[in-house]
Amino acid sequence: MSSSLAILLLAATTSVSALNLDINLGLGLQSVPSTYPDFTQCLDQPSVYSCENTTTIENTCCSPTPGGLVLQTQFWSTYTGLERKGQLLPKGSWTIHGLWPDNCDGSFAQYCDASRQYDPAPPTGVEAYTGPGVDTFVRAFGREDLLDFMSKYWINQGASNEAFWAHEFSKHATCTSTFDVACYGPSYKKHQDVVDFFDAVIRAYKQYPTFDMLGSFGIVPSNKTSYSLSHIQKALQSQTGAIPYLGCTHNGTALSEVWYFSHVYGTEQFGTYKTLDSTTASTCSSTEPIWYYERSRGSEHEVRN
Repeated sequence: MSSSLAILLLAATTSVSALNLDINLGLGLQSVPSTYPDFTQCLDQPSVYSCENTTTIENTCCSPTPGGLVLQTQFWSTYTGLERKGQLLPKGSWTIHGLWPDNCDGSFAQYCDASRQYDPAPPTGVEAYTGPGVDTFVRAFGREDLLDFMSKYWINQGASNEAFWAHEFSKHATCTSTFDVACYGPSYKKHQDVVDFFDAVIRAYKQYPTFDMLGSFGIVPSNKTSYSLSHIQKALQSQTGAIPYLGCTHNGTALSEVWYFSHVYGTEQFGTYKTLDSTTASTCSSTEPIWYYERSRGSEHEVRN
């Protein structure tokens, strides 16, 4: 190959590479900004399980305080009420309810920061939010992957998913000290904490694959076969080491939710969850059969790849 031809080929290759780079940048494929907090401030703090400290937590960014009894909560819904709008439930999975920071004595606070209130339908006494949805906050950080997962597994009933996500952040994350704006340091970007909270909720949810845990013990949705409360409790206890709260509707006979209680070693975002027995009595009957109903026809779709 002549030297002049080699130079031409090199120039062409360089031009194509530059063009591909320009195209990628033009398509928004530039790097996604991080949303994690600045926990370097915690390096000199003692690490403990929340609610088990024997001295005062000096820096509440380092351990959820006072909301150190952390609940990862899930729903078993049989319909959404918005099927015609394409809001469907994930086949073969319970759905996310939230991540709650109860106080160590079981009490809890809610809507702790009015400046970060994004709930469009809050309870009386809290001003309703009328701005852009929280999904736009996530998109602003380039996290379509996060929105995709939330849209599959964090499903509302009777209202939009986005309203539900906003409710959970506003009611609970604003009362969780490790999501305080101060924990993100001087480089904090507006709504960074919202994205960080949603990521943390999903990490916690993935620790408790309720549908598969129950299924492995022969407990599957059925309109013909019922189960006992003790059977369901023992199945989940055998895999998590603790008895979660089980919620039932229809006078305590229709399984509808589960709450996994934990103390957290470190932060709620990245710490280790130590599952505990529920501090709340189950609303499911201990004497009547418990029904784990199948989803309504047309209310679920396949989401697992």
